[in-house]
Amino acid sequence: MDEGVRVITVQGEPEAEAFCLLLRSNGIECAHRLTEEEDSPFEGFGPDGMRELLVHPSDLEAARALLEPGDDASAT
Repeated sequence: MDEGVRVITVQGEPEAEAFCLLLRSNGIECAHRLTEEEDSPFEGFGPDGMRELLVHPSDLEAARALLEPGDDASAT
């Protein structure tokens, strides 16, 4: 991805891949990369570090809408 903007930051590569799969299945190109957030409480958490999900700027709002928890995400 040439020019991406961060949608969210997740705790590792498996989670990043799962979210990217969701985005791609909805027609949104996605990539992820390691990120260094030294002020994050999750710094150094997980075997491969924090990852940021990137999308094209034109897809940012649609990606956020897909990744936001919905009303059916409440605990049972």
